[in-house]
Amino acid sequence: MEKVNYLNQPNCYRLSNETVEAIVTTDIGPRIIRYGFPGQENILGEVPDTVIKTELGDWKPFGGHRLWSAPEAKPRSYAPDNSPVEYDIQDDHTIRLIQRAEPPTNIEKEMIVKLDLEGSGLHIHHKLTNRNLWAVDVAPWALTIMNGGGMAILPQEPHRSWDECLLPARPMVLWYYTDLTDPRWRFSKKYITLRTDEERAEPQKIGIGNKQGWAAYHRHQTLFIKRAAYSEGAIYPDFGSSTEIYTAGSFIELETLAPMHHLEPGESAEHVERWNLFDEVEIDASQDTLDANINALLTRTDEQ
Repeated sequence: MEKVNYLNQPNCYRLSNETVEAIVTTDIGPRIIRYGFPGQENILGEVPDTVIKTELGDWKPFGGHRLWSAPEAKPRSYAPDNSPVEYDIQDDHTIRLIQRAEPPTNIEKEMIVKLDLEGSGLHIHHKLTNRNLWAVDVAPWALTIMNGGGMAILPQEPHRSWDECLLPARPMVLWYYTDLTDPRWRFSKKYITLRTDEERAEPQKIGIGNKQGWAAYHRHQTLFIKRAAYSEGAIYPDFGSSTEIYTAGSFIELETLAPMHHLEPGESAEHVERWNLFDEVEIDASQDTLDANINALLTRTDEQ
């Protein structure tokens, strides 16, 4: 664990092993603002100058990975997290970040970030705690801004013939602004992909009930995979979405959501992601190249 300055924020901490590094900041957050191979580009997006005006003040995405509460609402979801967070360095590869509850949401946010001693594995344990005097219905929502210029990848459910199964496989959710004819989308039997395009500012988004439990992002021969368990029978936000992807111009997010929780005062909801990073991965949007590369890498992460 090493204290560093990153993105003009002097109070960051760097978790590293011989394979990858992750940087969290204690000046804002809780946030992970870098994840990558040492000396190489950040697979996470960096948008330090973007500002969104809300009734609660200026919300700044900054970039990287953050924790929100679903379902999305304005201004509640956009409550500024621009203030320093409490932190606890638990060991050389683990740090706990806590944003204490503040009005008007009174939802406490916490991340425990733990880097594997070897390899690229990073565990992120998210927790929301209700500090109101009344119950709330929320779900932990883990949003990762990716470095633009790449392609997000979602799995389809295994293809089965009409003769074999008549029932639906899972939900796919559209927003009012979703346009499935947009060329940034590509759909095949096994995958859904969404590319960024800096010339296309209009947003695109979908959500799925992701029973396969993974989502990925590919950029410049680097493949990022995040995994989050799916709870069969649970009620997820946004008409059953456990994974969502969003893009506008060069901006793109890869998001996972936990099931909805009814939290009495003092109760918490938790959500865990596991990340991996791979280099020298050559793929495009075709099903064959995705099959040839992703399946083997998913098997490797299954074994960890």
